[in-house]
Amino acid sequence: MNFSLLLQAQSELDDAYDWYESQASGLGQRFLIEAAHAFGLIQRFPEAWHPLSANTRRCRLKRFPYGVIYAVEGQDIIVIAVAHLHRKPGYWTTRFSSEQDQN
Repeated sequence: MNFSLLLQAQSELDDAYDWYESQASGLGQRFLIEAAHAFGLIQRFPEAWHPLSANTRRCRLKRFPYGVIYAVEGQDIIVIAVAHLHRKPGYWTTRFSSEQDQN
C-alpha cells in the first residue's frame, strides 16, 4: 500500500515535534518515534482502528495525546491529520472531502 501525509498533516507532525522538543531535549524525537510506529501499524493493519466516518479511521498514539486520522482509498493510505485529541475535535473533517474534489 502507498502511504502519504497531506501537507497539513505533515505540518502538524512537525509542529508537535518542535513543541515537544522545546519542552525537553529528546522528547520531540520520542514523539516522532511513536508517530512512526503508528504509521507502520496503520500500513500493516489499515482496517484495525476505530472508524470515525465511512472513509476515515483514527489510530491513537500511546504516550502522547495525539491521533493519526487517515483514510484508505484503494491501495492508498492517506494521513489527513496528526491531531491533538484535546483540541478542536473534528477540525480536519473538510480536508479529505476537499482532496476528493480535486481528483
